[in-house]
Amino acid sequence: MGHGADEMLQGFAVAIKMGATKQQFDDTVAIHPCSAEELVTMR
Repeated sequence: MGHGADEMLQGFAVAIKMGATKQQFDDTVAIHPCSAEELVTMR
């Protein structure tokens, strides 16, 4: 984990707790360039 990861991950934690699927993350357009885009381009 890098600097600022805690701020980025809490938003994804909420989405996952609400039932977000990998497909929904895949369908999300990431803001570029930023570290958070890695979470919507998971392979």
